[in-house]
Formats: sequence, structure tokens, C-alpha cells
Amino acid sequence: MTSWVQRLSERDRLGLLTLAPILALLMLLIALPPDGSERAQWVQFIGRFHPLAVHLPIGLIVLVPILELVGRSARFSYLHPSAGFVLGLTTAGTIAAATLGWCLARSGGYSGPLVTQHMWGGLSLSVLCWICWMARGRFEVGRFGLLYPLVLTMTIAVMTWTGYRGGQLVRGEDHLTEVMPGGMRKLLGVSVPLRMTAASSAGTFYGARIEPIFAAHCITCHGSTKHKSNLRLDSYGSLIRGGKHGPVVKAKDLRGSELFRRISLPATDDDFMPKQGKRPLSVDEVKLIELWIAAGASDSLAVDAITNAPAQTTAAAEVTFEKFDAAEVARQRATLAPSVAKLQKQYPNILEYESRGSANFVVNASLLGDRFRDADLEALGAVADRVVVADFSRTGITDHSAPVIARMKRLRVLRLVDTKITDVTGRVFGQLDQLESLSVFGTGITSATLPTVAQLPKLRHLYVGETTIRADGSIPDALKGKVLF
Repeated sequence: MTSWVQRLSERDRLGLLTLAPILALLMLLIALPPDGSERAQWVQFIGRFHPLAVHLPIGLIVLVPILELVGRSARFSYLHPSAGFVLGLTTAGTIAAATLGWCLARSGGYSGPLVTQHMWGGLSLSVLCWICWMARGRFEVGRFGLLYPLVLTMTIAVMTWTGYRGGQLVRGEDHLTEVMPGGMRKLLGVSVPLRMTAASSAGTFYGARIEPIFAAHCITCHGSTKHKSNLRLDSYGSLIRGGKHGPVVKAKDLRGSELFRRISLPATDDDFMPKQGKRPLSVDEVKLIELWIAAGASDSLAVDAITNAPAQTTAAAEVTFEKFDAAEVARQRATLAPSVAKLQKQYPNILEYESRGSANFVVNASLLGDRFRDADLEALGAVADRVVVADFSRTGITDHSAPVIARMKRLRVLRLVDTKITDVTGRVFGQLDQLESLSVFGTGITSATLPTVAQLPKLRHLYVGETTIRADGSIPDALKGKVLF
């Protein structure tokens, strides 16, 4: 006897097979929704391909109605049958994109209704594409004749809504209305975006000076509808409550205030905020937050209570560009050109100029992993005195590279995470008097190196996690508040 599965067409069997991952994704969204925690580095890594993968099904969905309409003419009738194949690809693409989206949201520290809506929109889109695929060609006449065009129209609408929610996640809730002309805003009844409104408590220092900073720089990721790491900065109560790691602001305690630590880090630091290419806080904005926290981080402090606060400006922000002597930069680069050309050919993508107006270098040897060894670092010796940022994390370098590192006199950031260096290399750190951030996480460095590092005049952060250095051990006074475990 022939089973019912065997009686199904090939498309029907493929459709049933495709339904399985949709149901699996539904179970994941119900059982394991985003909770604001970061976990599973590999899952997070895979999830970051979501923004790349999502554009393929969007393009295919838009193509389907075009094929259907154009294919109805005799001249282009050959296009009509291809719509079914495109729908099949679209269904597979939406499932893949939605799955990657769940990976990113679940493991990337995201939470909030905006994230949830975007995820459910992605799943709904997969279901609707599947229904379109299965319904196409089955109900040409009769009471169900309009089923396919109706569901296809719903699919386009859900795709538009889901894409808009995705844009809000990345660019902010008001990314389409932020610069909308006033006349159009009034006609459509669109309210003024939060970041353009007056502060909720303009008579207080927090409302007039601090809240606008958060509105301009932070609420895209830490607002009411998207709060990464379970942290919201759209209200005073949420700010003081903190996120998944606890309070981020501690009254009169700058060293214990994680928010201040992050906004005052060098832009090249892994913990620097805001991330994702967003505009960093100005020097005056950082100073305002510093003074506010030092004064008690209150929401009732009078607007003029801090007399030494930077003056408030009402003029439009002026775009400025880095000033540099182009002729001098060109001269310095010309001197280094032969060595740089050779090194960039030997080590593609790990050696780059710091900026268009600089003859200094950023080195990221971590891209090569343990294939990058002491001999390779020695080869970089020709430009060592021009390196300002160096990342040798998880490479194969050892203490034999200490002399080359000692020649990097301009270093501001040095990362040696999970390398085989010991206190032998630690002895040369004292020669790097421009160093601001040093990471020896997971190395053989011990507390014997701390007195050397304590002499560095510009050091702001020393990362010593997974070493023998302990928080309850002897830490030089000059390093207190700078050592991070």
C-alpha cells in the first residue's frame, strides 16, 4: 500500500520538511526568549551574520509579485512559473535569517519589546512565505481563489513592518522621523522625537544637563523598547537601578561607577561606550557626568548647583575635522614606505595607519592567532617606534619578543591576552610611558610586575583576569581603581 507521504507531490514533501525548522524556531522563541544576558560566544558570533543574511529574502519577497504580475502578459509568460521557485528560496531565506536573529538576540545581551517584536515579525514572515509557497497554484478559482494574493499582500506588509522594527533596533526608534520636516510631521501627527525634546525635569541639573546626554547618545541601545544588558537610561529610576551586572552609577564614587568608566575609556578600548560606530560623548559631556556623580548623582540637584560645570551651548553642533600637516605626514610615510609595503604584503590586514592624518600604526596580529610568533614580531621591528595600538592576543609570541615591545615607545594600547609572556616581558612595560591601557589577561604575569606598571604615568586600565594576581593581594596605591579582574 502506498503511504500518504509517497502520494504527496515533491513540493508538498519539501514543504513539510521546511515546516520543521519553522516549528523549532517557534519553540526557541517561546522557551528561550532574549533576556539581556550575553552567553555562548559561538552562537553570538553566528548571530552577527543576521544583518547580512536578512537582505536576501527581502529582495526575493519583493521580486515575487513582480514575477506574478509581469508573467501574466503573453510577452513575459515564461517568468510566471519561476515565482514558485523564488517563493521556495524566500521561505528558506526567511527561516535562516530569523534563526540567526534569534542567535544574536538570545546571546548578544538584547532585550526589550522592540527586540521581541522584531523577532516575532521574522517568524511570522517565515510562516507567511511558507503559506504562499504552499498555496500558490492550488486555488485558482472558487471561494479560495483570493487566498494566495491575499497572503502575499500580508507577507509584503509584515516584511515592511519587521524591517522597520529592525531599522529602529539599529538606528534608533525615530530613525525615519528624526529629521522629518515640521510640516510633514504636523500633517502626519508625528510627535517630536525624545532626543529632540526638552528634558523631563528642566529645573534640575540631571534634567537639564545629564538627561539630554543620555537621550542623544544612549537610548538607542538602552531605551524603553531596547535595553541591552537589561540597562535602561531613559529615566532616572532605571539609571539608578542599573543592569544585569548591577548599578552603573554610584553616588560620589567615580571609580565604582561603571557608566563613567566606560564613557571615559580610550575609543580603542573594548569596553568603550557608546559602541557600534555611534558618536562618542564630547569632553564637556563626560565632564558633566563626572561632576554630577561626584556631587551625589541626584535627580533633584538644582540646575545651577555645580558652579564649575562646562557652559551649556545652544548653538548647533559644528562639524570639525582633524587638522594635520599633510606635507609632513607624507614625508614621514615616504620614509617608511618600503618597509610598510613589505610588511603589508607579508602580513595582509594586520598593519594599518592609525588615521589619514598620521604616520603611526595600529597592529592587530590577533587575526593570525598562534601562526604569529616571535620571529614575526621581530619583522615588525622596522616600524616598532611608530606603533600606537598593538593587539597580540592569542598569538604565539613569548618573552623573546620583549625587546621589540620595548621599542614601541608610542604605544597607548597593548593587548597580550592568552599569550605565553611572563614577568620577563613585564619588566619592559616600564619603558612604555605613553601606555593608557594594558591587558595581560590569561598570561604568566604575576604581582611582581605591578610595581613596574605602577610607574606608568598615563595608565588608566590594567586587565589582569585569569592571572595569579588577586584582588585581595597587594596592589600598589598608584594602581588602585585601575586594575580590572
